[in-house]
Amino acid sequence: MNYKKTSLYKEHEKLSAKIVPFAGFLMPVSYKEGLVGEYKAVRNSVGMFDVSHMGKISLEGENISKLLNYVTVNNVDNLNDGDAQYNMFCDYKGNVIDDIIVYRHNKSNFFLIINASNIDKDYEWLMSLNKDVNLQIKNQSNDFSIIALQGQDSRKVMKEIFSIDLKHMQFYTFETYNIFDNDVIVSRTGYTGELGFELIANHNVIVKIWKKLIEKNIQPCGLASRDVLRIEMKYCLYGNDLTDSINPIQAGLRWVVDLTKENFIGKKYLQNELENITKILICFEMIEKSIPRKNYEVYHDEEKIGIVSSGTFSISLNRGIGMAFINSKSLNNNNISIKIRNKMYKARVVKPPFIKNNSLHS
Repeated sequence: MNYKKTSLYKEHEKLSAKIVPFAGFLMPVSYKEGLVGEYKAVRNSVGMFDVSHMGKISLEGENISKLLNYVTVNNVDNLNDGDAQYNMFCDYKGNVIDDIIVYRHNKSNFFLIINASNIDKDYEWLMSLNKDVNLQIKNQSNDFSIIALQGQDSRKVMKEIFSIDLKHMQFYTFETYNIFDNDVIVSRTGYTGELGFELIANHNVIVKIWKKLIEKNIQPCGLASRDVLRIEMKYCLYGNDLTDSINPIQAGLRWVVDLTKENFIGKKYLQNELENITKILICFEMIEKSIPRKNYEVYHDEEKIGIVSSGTFSISLNRGIGMAFINSKSLNNNNISIKIRNKMYKARVVKPPFIKNNSLHS
């Protein structure tokens, strides 16, 4: 397979990053400091991630909200200029095609950040539903790069290094700033559970920003630490906790679905799921020393009740944690077991997120 490389690939090589295939790209999984050092940088101060593999689709025209409200489960009419929104494309049976972030520049200019593995699928899905609306829809995934600056010191870093004061910026909003004589979209979003910002710009500018941050000793972070950080917050990952056989209700994301909208793709099935929940995503932590992983089986007594969708070792909690889909009739079973290499390990169901008192809303 011919894997793609982000604009920062050579910078990762310079830093002796361990590179692995991920979502069709060659991405850094960790740097020489290792997963623990990267994790602690984000939880305790600041770290940065190359997330340039994410896709970007722009929409222009007079009926953007009409199309987006039909093809997504959340309500884009709730957005003002400069707002961002977590949202999802679902198919006609209510299952997740992709989870996305919708950004509104103005009523006739939006853009979407989508998962790297779904770029072509998402673009074709939108284009197939654009015939009656006739919007200008562009797949600009190859035109932009993205850096995620995450951690309680991220606001301080932006001010000290780039002279940009983001004290006023609210959660899930964005603005355009001038950095290195170019427009850079700065959004208060992220995937770590800490205060953070994502910087979206052309490739050359993002490379310059990355180099400047490295020069100022900002810790680069890879996929391994990102996975621990997001699981600790119960942030779903497409391909694990969200797939085309899982709907938002099952994934515990009822808050994303606006059933007051008159009509949208999959609405009837999502209403039915609410009335008759078949399975649900739960969070659990290991009681016995062990690390759960994707596809491990979940048991209550001798009965198999579900399957792990994501699992890791929590550095903050010093124990294995995970998420699992279990059948609805087992929802009241707080004591479960995870089958790991043909042996049962005790676990308990917990209320998410695993990590509290973080800097996300500070």
